[in-house]
Amino acid sequence: MSKPSPTARPRAVLVGVQFPSVTDTEHSSDLEELRRLVHTLGYDAVATVSQRRRGLATGTVLGKGKLKELAELTGGPGVITSGARNRTSKAREKWEAEEEGAEEVPEGAEDAAPDEEEDEEGEDTAVTSEAVLDGPRPTVVVVDHELSPSQLRNLEKATGALVLDRAGVIVDIFHRHARSHEARMQVEIARLSYLAPRLRESSGGSERQQGRGAGDSAVELDRRKIRDRLAELRAGLAAIEKEQDQRRYARRDQLRVALVGYTNAGKSSLMRALTGSEVLVADQLFATLDTTVRALHPETRPRMLVSDTVGFIQKLPHDLVASFRSTLDEALEASLLLYVVDASDPTWEAQLEVTRSVLREIGADAVPSKLLLNKVDRLDQAAQDALRAEHPEAVLLSAHRPEDVARLRQVIIQYFEASMVEAELVIPYASQGRIGEVYENTTVLAEEYDETGRKLRVRGLPAAVARLTRAFQP
Repeated sequence: MSKPSPTARPRAVLVGVQFPSVTDTEHSSDLEELRRLVHTLGYDAVATVSQRRRGLATGTVLGKGKLKELAELTGGPGVITSGARNRTSKAREKWEAEEEGAEEVPEGAEDAAPDEEEDEEGEDTAVTSEAVLDGPRPTVVVVDHELSPSQLRNLEKATGALVLDRAGVIVDIFHRHARSHEARMQVEIARLSYLAPRLRESSGGSERQQGRGAGDSAVELDRRKIRDRLAELRAGLAAIEKEQDQRRYARRDQLRVALVGYTNAGKSSLMRALTGSEVLVADQLFATLDTTVRALHPETRPRMLVSDTVGFIQKLPHDLVASFRSTLDEALEASLLLYVVDASDPTWEAQLEVTRSVLREIGADAVPSKLLLNKVDRLDQAAQDALRAEHPEAVLLSAHRPEDVARLRQVIIQYFEASMVEAELVIPYASQGRIGEVYENTTVLAEEYDETGRKLRVRGLPAAVARLTRAFQP
């Protein structure tokens, strides 16, 4: 048996439960997406265990048989070991159960709920990579569902491995990729909100603290610290959002395009191609979390701004959606939304619906939009023709082909030009210092001079033209 490299990545087993409403294609796509999430987090997924069930088993997610198969991969006992429990009052046990939202299943409790714990009838699948036999056992189990604190504990006892759920993986990836002060604050809010109900008593957790706060356990004090930190973070984030609101207000009369879409659909590549900016481009999920605003390049008159927003994903934790509300406001206040999808992904329509669903929650579905079918260079001509026939209003392109980017730029310009109006402005000689406002917000078609001042024939958005007309009225 070959020895693993000292720098080998930790090995993980993926676990998924396929509900009756989920098709085989959708289930496979979910597991493949989980594999990419796990890879982004720094693990190698070497095995997959999946099962068809009506719902997650209350205590251990999987049925008894599948749980034992999973434990064979990780070297765990395959059952929930009892372990020593702290002596606590019934009142405290009831309070902890309410805090966690689910009661831990003790040893032997599986028999108390046979309908949920026994394996479901029908075809179950357990696909194991041969790589498991050639290397060390996996030390991490990643479940493609959001788990309760007791489910996480029970799976760890049964498998002897570290157990992560999908929400925890996504939150951790966001935590690692946050760069700006604002993004770090947003992610920390989501991370603390996720961790708070999952704090555990240590072996000495029944001991009481001395002095101030006497009578509270260590976990209770930790939860209080988290609540205080969350309040501090939300206050700081509110101040940052106020500054952002002021910047957005200053751009209210400018033309704004927002790139929205599923993570890794190619938004950052399009952002770089359209604006010439050096934004990060990486073939991984959630490579960029910060909103970037740049001018369309080459610049137009009036100037058009392009913003790149955070990507979406299925089962995105609610706390992350709430924390990134200020980022989503860029989409809400845009003049035009460009829905970017990876047309080479067979599930792109489901991914598009995820994006639309999240934006619908904040009211951004009312913003005018266009569909961009990106990465068509990965499709053959027959597949591209089929997409054009099915979605004639969409723009098919590849962010890596300059001619496609130039065509998209022209589509954006034509969209805005269709709503522009022409007007005459008379700028008195005493106000010549403000001529820059006109060139910034409109296209100057002609100009001439007389005794009253400079006369300009301009073309721009109705709101900008009306504002300039009022500004230069005698």
